Formats: sequence, structure tokens, C-alpha cells
Amino acid sequence: MNPDDPRAGPPNISREHIQGPHSNFQIIMYTCRECENEINQATELCPHCGADLTEPFPGAESPKAKPSLGKILLRWGVLLGVLLAAIWSFLWFIVPERQGNPTAQAEARAAESLRGIRAALIDFAAAQGGAYPQRFESVGERVRLAAQLAQSVNYQVQYTPGPVDAGGTIRTFALQARAGNYGFRNFYLDDTGILRATKESRAATSADPPY
Repeated sequence: MNPDDPRAGPPNISREHIQGPHSNFQIIMYTCRECENEINQATELCPHCGADLTEPFPGAESPKAKPSLGKILLRWGVLLGVLLAAIWSFLWFIVPERQGNPTAQAEARAAESLRGIRAALIDFAAAQGGAYPQRFESVGERVRLAAQLAQSVNYQVQYTPGPVDAGGTIRTFALQARAGNYGFRNFYLDDTGILRATKESRAATSADPPY
């Protein structure tokens, strides 16, 4: 029996030193772990007591079998599946999904921008006795933010104050949103609150149909 075999447990070995005038060496004797009689090193069954010396030594741990290729591939497959599921979850919940018609979305934002500017102008005039400003930027932050909404979808907003009356007051105004992309609607809105639009390549006017 191979002494390096982990099943055999620690061999019972006795050593005798032989001293001589020209030598100093050991004679190694193997004995049965059950009956302690001398046996051959490669013996699997003790000829004296019949003990099976191939059985694991009591208390000794059996060698761990290496995982098969199939188990290794299965483990990597599970890890890869978990990683892909985590990435998909991140993309699903974090990255916004682009939906709808981009042209319609841009036109809707331009119309919303004009309505926001008109509301700010109406509030301004109410505080000024019905007078509108010469420049809509003087109304403040509300107008600036509403104009930026139109600019974010490539629209330019233009404000045109009405004529000055006998008292030096501006009582009307007009707003236009010009599209920077071909084929997009152009919008018109004035103090009446009626939003108008055209798909022609020109600025919208008060003569265009309501949007």
C-alpha cells in the first residue's frame, strides 16, 4: 500500500539504527495498524489479522473530489445570468425609454412654452394696470424659463408688443415660435389666448387656423 495514499492513514513505522565503522543508516519497518505485526509496504490486506488497510484511517478526511467541468460551467452560467439580470434591471429603471413621435413632442413643448409666456405676461399686465412691457424679458424668471423650454426643442420665440395708445400704454402683444427643423409646425399666440399654427415654412400669423 502506498504510504502517500490518504486512505491508509499514518503508517506504523519503526526505525532501527545500525551503527558500523563505515555506515550510519536506518532500516524502516512497516507494521499493521490493527495487529502491529510486520507487513510489506504494498500490502492491502494484513496477512496476520485480515484488516483492510485500504480503508480510510479513522478520523482522517477523505480527499475532496475536484468539481467536474459541467459543474464549473454551471456555476459560471449562474454568475453570468445574475450579472445580466442586474444590468437589465439598471437599464429598465434608470435609463428613460424614448417613446412617441419626436416631432409631436417638440411641437407640444413649443406650444406649452408660448402658453407659459402668455400667462406670465397676463400676470405682469394685471399688476401694471393692463400695460404690457416693451420687452418680454423684463417680466422675469417665468418668461426666461418658458423660452428655454422652446429652445430645448429647437424653437425660437419672438415677442412683438402692440401699438402704444394715447396714454403711452401697450395693450396688446403677439408671440411667435419658429421651428428650427423643416416640417415642424410654427406657432402664433396673442393676448386673445388662441394658439394658431401652420406647417408652411414661414412664421405663423393670426390668420392661421387654431392648433
